[in-house]
Amino acid sequence: MKKSLEDDHHCFVCGEKNPQGLRVRFSLQDDKVKAEFIPQKVHQGYKDIIHGGIISTLLDEAMVKTALMQGMPAVTAKITIRFKNPLMSGEKSIVEAEIIKINKRMIETSAIIKKTDGTVVAESYAKLLRKD
Repeated sequence: MKKSLEDDHHCFVCGEKNPQGLRVRFSLQDDKVKAEFIPQKVHQGYKDIIHGGIISTLLDEAMVKTALMQGMPAVTAKITIRFKNPLMSGEKSIVEAEIIKINKRMIETSAIIKKTDGTVVAESYAKLLRKD
């Protein structure tokens, strides 16, 4: 039985009804999804350094959103992440994602998180399973 994807607005990353969530707002611009994120101390791993799990979660969400916001509901099937530089508590970052390739069942995507000075925090690639 195929289960449909439903948004109840409690997503950890973008859900406006999730009081413990990140509440990131994504927008679609020129076939790319973009968002700003300013991590807080509660998002750290080591002192003042944002936890890699939070960064991974942002990248994952951005790649799924880039498909969803272009009319292709999908879920992550495979993801790879390369961390390049630390993101510090209170440091503004920009996450961007785009679709690389689309076929009948899969969508290939990439995403990047950068600091406002252009320093790359992390890059990722994912294969998404289409759910439409």
